[in-house]
Amino acid sequence: MFKEIIHTGFGVVAAIGEKVEEELKKLEEKGKIKTEDTKSFLKSLEEKGVEEEQKFKDNFKKMIKEVLDELGVATKEDIEKLKEDKK
Repeated sequence: MFKEIIHTGFGVVAAIGEKVEEELKKLEEKGKIKTEDTKSFLKSLEEKGVEEEQKFKDNFKKMIKEVLDELGVATKEDIEKLKEDKK
């Protein structure tokens, strides 16, 4: 279920991005904005999207680590340490 929520969220963002791009192209065709301004705006949106995606991933990883810590699940490092100690 969580996966579906995430995909839906990304789908909504993509749909909004497409709609914004369409509207900008209409304004460009009508001569209300310059092509360079459209390209610049779309580039800044893309950069912001990449930045937000990275923030999301970082926060998600942090949240998962906190949950695993609370549950007392052993990490790879814990298991490797046990293996080394056993030798």
